[in-house]
Amino acid sequence: MKEMGRRIMRTASLMAVAALVGGIFAPAVEVAAQQPQQQVPPAAPALQWDPNDPRIGLGAGWLDAESAISGLELLAAIPRPDGFFNPSTPADGRFSNTDLAFRGDLLIQGNYNGFQIYDISTPSDPTLSLSVVCPGGQGDVSVYGDLIVMSAQETRGRLDCGVEGVADSISAERMRGVRIFDVSDWDNPVQVAAVQSCRGSHTHTVVTDPQDSENIYVYIQGTSGVRPGEELPGCVGGDPEENENTALFRIEVVKVPLDNPGAAEIVNMPRIFADDTGNIGGLWQGGDHGPGTQSSRRTNQCHDITAFPDIGLAGGACSGNGILLDITDPANPTRIGEVSDPNFAYWHSATFNNEGTVVVFTDEWGGGSAPRCRASDPATWGANAIFRIGEGGDMQLAGYYKLPVPQTDTENCVAHNGSIIPVPGRDIMAQAWYQGGVSLMDFTDPENAFEIAFFDRGPLSVESLFTGGYWSVYWYNGRLYGAEISRGIDVFRLTPSEHLSESEIRAAESVSFDQFNAQLQPQVTWAPSVDVAQAYLDQMVRANRILNARAAQVQNVLNGGASAAQMAGVASALEADAARIRAGELGGDADRMTKLAGVLRQLAMQ
Repeated sequence: MKEMGRRIMRTASLMAVAALVGGIFAPAVEVAAQQPQQQVPPAAPALQWDPNDPRIGLGAGWLDAESAISGLELLAAIPRPDGFFNPSTPADGRFSNTDLAFRGDLLIQGNYNGFQIYDISTPSDPTLSLSVVCPGGQGDVSVYGDLIVMSAQETRGRLDCGVEGVADSISAERMRGVRIFDVSDWDNPVQVAAVQSCRGSHTHTVVTDPQDSENIYVYIQGTSGVRPGEELPGCVGGDPEENENTALFRIEVVKVPLDNPGAAEIVNMPRIFADDTGNIGGLWQGGDHGPGTQSSRRTNQCHDITAFPDIGLAGGACSGNGILLDITDPANPTRIGEVSDPNFAYWHSATFNNEGTVVVFTDEWGGGSAPRCRASDPATWGANAIFRIGEGGDMQLAGYYKLPVPQTDTENCVAHNGSIIPVPGRDIMAQAWYQGGVSLMDFTDPENAFEIAFFDRGPLSVESLFTGGYWSVYWYNGRLYGAEISRGIDVFRLTPSEHLSESEIRAAESVSFDQFNAQLQPQVTWAPSVDVAQAYLDQMVRANRILNARAAQVQNVLNGGASAAQMAGVASALEADAARIRAGELGGDADRMTKLAGVLRQLAMQ
């Protein structure tokens, strides 16, 4: 591949090319033909909220909007660099910021016009290190070692990252698929591979194999129309009844040899939507689920797949279905479960809890560019649906969560990308809601998810609807980073509240990763510490799920000065309490008591 160094520019020189770039935003939901159903689901419930919520009535503005915050501290707000916004129209979607990836002290932010690299060694003061101009669409990014993977979807994308676009309807210069950059020299990224695909790459997922350290895999999620076969041989469209080789109803699997990423190639195109009879388009056929429900697209594509290699599963948000994949063989993912939901219009993304027993799917009702968090909008539309995962991939709906405060008619708002905050003993997810802001959801009890913290700005405008707000919010090494579509990057830290103790925060902040991609979910383990033990105790005391006398004993040994024998003795008492709880002789939280006892025993051996 041609070296991309000549396309890399410092921010001062980017404005000259900014006006030449065109683009599109996330696709709106299409309405498919109505399907006959056997029963009518209940009406979607109305949204409920606190009339005194400080997010109501915030003043509008681009960089001067009013804001409201709870349970968080805003450490930094970094505007978009020159060349990655249109100064005359800041909400211009051709320059929208998109997703984030992290490696070491670096943050990589995608953009419809390329990507940027920030130094976050001081999280409260991120500094722009490099901007890479490479138009091609959504610019979804992932990082693995010295490689950056980037999605290219739009027809303007060029193999050489040129800003002039591609004029011809069929061209060998067009790039639609995934790009791979070698960033072993972070000041001079070099494009080493461009893997073409029939529908381009709206998003992608890096997948690792715990048994294979020599390769990574990239799942391509294409959502565009099929490109001409004259441009890329083998690309044909149509329903499977018409053409069994259709480029719809599948994903693409790219194998990337780490010692030679330039040899990356598609090695599989699995038909993950097939039914038991082999019908490759056998899942949801599109339409609605009965009167009063939503219309959703036919399941012929995935918008996003989140891989969780440590448990061998991936969650796919795929048009009209949420699916569960077995990825123990990453090159050959197989579907083991699927669900549909009458409240969902477009299944968008997935996040697992740390144990892999629960999965959260999001509904991008309206395609992300519509106001779907108004007082008149149902509480289960454009929301999270939370499913318990049973044996064999069976998924059972436990509950819903939607941003619990109404937004205005000029604020695009719907559930979007987020990640787990590693608080031991709890399932907490930080999540973006576009112009609805940031919301932290506790779904430890999947049937009763609730908000524990938030940040929100007023609308970009009170007169017109512009696409803006948070694309994603991710936890990385002790801080939350928000990708603001039209404004830039925000950095937050957690603060103690009635919902979250100082020890829970410190326990979460103790977790560190060398790199992080939200769609390559890692399983978290916590080193034994007083903070982890205190976190478990705080949770049980908060919920009144431990005997007062036992809580006092635990607190005494955690306050310092306890001998190893004293710690082991309290651990034994907790284990005895847990046994009585499981036998029905005592009330309390047996699981947390057992975990707390385990931490105390480990501390006693240190």
